[in-house]
Amino acid sequence: MRTRIEAAARRAGRDPGTVRLVAVSKQQPATAVAAAADAGQQDFGENYVLEAVEKIEALRGRPLTWHFIGQLQGNKTREVAERFQWVHTLDRARIATRLDAQRPHYAGPLDVLLQVRLEDEPGKGGVSPGALPQLADAVGRLPRLRLRGLMCIPPPAADEAARRAPFRRLRELLEDLNARGHALDTLSMGMSDDLEAAVLEGATMVRIGTAVFGPRT
Repeated sequence: MRTRIEAAARRAGRDPGTVRLVAVSKQQPATAVAAAADAGQQDFGENYVLEAVEKIEALRGRPLTWHFIGQLQGNKTREVAERFQWVHTLDRARIATRLDAQRPHYAGPLDVLLQVRLEDEPGKGGVSPGALPQLADAVGRLPRLRLRGLMCIPPPAADEAARRAPFRRLRELLEDLNARGHALDTLSMGMSDDLEAAVLEGATMVRIGTAVFGPRT
């Protein structure tokens, strides 16, 4: 997997070290996460709060970074605010306010990304591009959150040009926000099937599950 990331980064004229691999460990046992950690992996992405909390407790003491990458409901914000270092899927001011209020002061600010819904896909989370500046401004004012960038999950595409288009759009949205006065540095985009297209368009985090852990049983 790291070979694919390095090849894509070099094709784009980028330092491979600027692309961070987040291993998606949902529905994987804590033993599998521990094995990946023993092999040098430090960043893990989880979709389900209760499942994640069990693994975080089981692996307490290891120097791991936990990323919440699922859709976050209001009744689960406290667990995420207390136990995770990153949230990739923030798309509502109400959820941001809850995370800010519930983030422990001893933990430092919670790094957050705004999930953008680039196309009208029913059931998929994310803020629309038109509403993104207002949400970014609101989140940027919250003292216990640190707005770092944007995230997207585009629909599957048949060829590289079609895969790259939404990732390019997300990068342009980040650049627009920075032109408005933000200082964003993170693009979480790309999974096992399209990571090359994402890296070519500037991804700084790729979220990889199957290619790291293999098919889920």
